[in-house]
Amino acid sequence: MKKITALLIAAVLLCSLALTGCGGSSKTLTLNVYNWGEYISDGSEDTFNTIREFEKWYEETYRQKVKVNYTTFASNEDMYAKLSSGAVSFDVVVPSDYMIARMRENNMLLELDFKNIPNYENIDPHFRNLYYDPDNRYTVPYTYGVTGIIYNANVVDEADANDWDLLWNEKYKGQILQFNNPRDAFGTAQYKLGLDINSGDRAEWDKALAELKKQAPLVKSYVMDEIYNMMESGEAAVAVYYAGDYFTMLDAQAEGVDLRFYYPEHTNYFIDAMCIPTCCQNKELAEIFINYMLSPEPAIANAEFIYYASPNTAVYTDEGYIEEMGEEAMQILYPEIGDFAALYNEYAFRSMDEEMLGYVNSLWETLKIN
Repeated sequence: MKKITALLIAAVLLCSLALTGCGGSSKTLTLNVYNWGEYISDGSEDTFNTIREFEKWYEETYRQKVKVNYTTFASNEDMYAKLSSGAVSFDVVVPSDYMIARMRENNMLLELDFKNIPNYENIDPHFRNLYYDPDNRYTVPYTYGVTGIIYNANVVDEADANDWDLLWNEKYKGQILQFNNPRDAFGTAQYKLGLDINSGDRAEWDKALAELKKQAPLVKSYVMDEIYNMMESGEAAVAVYYAGDYFTMLDAQAEGVDLRFYYPEHTNYFIDAMCIPTCCQNKELAEIFINYMLSPEPAIANAEFIYYASPNTAVYTDEGYIEEMGEEAMQILYPEIGDFAALYNEYAFRSMDEEMLGYVNSLWETLKIN
């Protein structure tokens, strides 16, 4: 009887080892990632497939399968609304600076264990300890950039392509695209008028609303990701958007479309960073994913694919990356990092208190309804 029992135990152990791959686990882990649209190298046109490669790397490294559920959002406000509803659970999110500050203030983020993120050493020191995460506890910068104006030179007179006035030029009525989120849209009016983008004075926001109301009859559409098709096809001729997306559009512009780009004198400087929300189901796995995103191969592939500037030294010092991006892109995307840091402190959006946010959102609704 003892021999039979011993044989049964041995058989069970052998089956267990077979199922776990000699020390791994048969259970497939799940990682839920929430990122901006068009913001990762996705394998299209034979590019690096970041998500699939992470799944493959993780299984080879840890002898355990992982499934990444990757979904996208169009604006910081959309992302915040979904997370704060409590109806969904994500392990990694990639908000912008001002939204990170709001999430941190509302206890929506978990502190990172940087022992699981050794590749953090690749992040340039200029992008550490910034206002939205002053003690460097919650975030790992993913990209940074500057907001500018994109226009079709076959439609727009070069003499008109200067500063923010182009977005209010009646010559291009019905061909202008504006941001479809309150913070960025109000920002265009505030920069144009020389107002404080982080003001707590309602009267200043009222002035910006009045300026957006003047613009409204000229606007073809309020957009986010829809901008790509509309500018690439020539359906619209003037738009405000993030610098990196200009190069994505440039690659796909239709015949007869000649897209150009410029920075207004005063404009938004921003940083998007990877964070772990409090609804996270597997914090260590989320940190491993963030660390993987900082390693050279995926970091370079993502930067090449999305055309946003990277704060990762393994990216912007890589000769192959510099050559692939080209001189124009490097000049536009990578101003002197010290200069960027100084301007960022002056022109970046800051988090506002709930009362002020409510007022701004009410103004936005007024604009959209009208």
